[in-house]
Amino acid sequence: MNSVHIVRFLLVVLLLTSSFLPVYAQESTMNKSERYDFVEVPYGAFNVVTKNSTVYKLDHEHVTNWQLEIENKLKYTNPNSTAVVRLYEDLNKSKFIEIGMGAAPNYRFWVAINTPEDGYFIIQDDNKLGWTPDKYVTATHSSNSGLTVSVGQKVAVTNLDIAGFTVREFTVHGMNSQYDNPPVNDGKMTLSFVSGDPSQNIIFYMPMIVLAGSIAVIVILLKTKKRST
Repeated sequence: MNSVHIVRFLLVVLLLTSSFLPVYAQESTMNKSERYDFVEVPYGAFNVVTKNSTVYKLDHEHVTNWQLEIENKLKYTNPNSTAVVRLYEDLNKSKFIEIGMGAAPNYRFWVAINTPEDGYFIIQDDNKLGWTPDKYVTATHSSNSGLTVSVGQKVAVTNLDIAGFTVREFTVHGMNSQYDNPPVNDGKMTLSFVSGDPSQNIIFYMPMIVLAGSIAVIVILLKTKKRST
């Protein structure tokens, strides 16, 4: 095979690979390692105190590498109202991730962690314009990067090490005392969970496959050149 044929062969390989990737990307949701949960929480679930929190057990366990997307369309009753979400590994253990969102006009937003070792502590607390109803709140956790929480494009918490976290259930509440007025009177909050092991999807390995193939072709081309000279 002369150098011209080899170059043509390389171009064909790259073209075939580039055409394969978009098609496979559309089918990547077939990855058996991926898990999805979508929960729509009605406003009434928030009109309780912490000890009476509404519990939602997820259909899947979201282990280590997961992402949560929250859309808050609740209608608050007063400026001091809040809506709180707590993510749990196990309701019987004192480890959770808390995300809280306050009412207009301040739109307070906070992220807190509770662990058996250190107890409850707030990681980030924005008292003004921490969130707005037109922006999604995204929480991401991975084995390499820990926990990251953002509101739209704004990052509130980044790469926080919480010694791993598997989401199995979550709770919601909004009242600090049973004598408080209901914090919300309409709307809903939706939570979308997705998790999975990317190494179980062949698309994860495609860049390495393409690189290995390209290197192999280049090596053949160089050897052929040496022989021809």
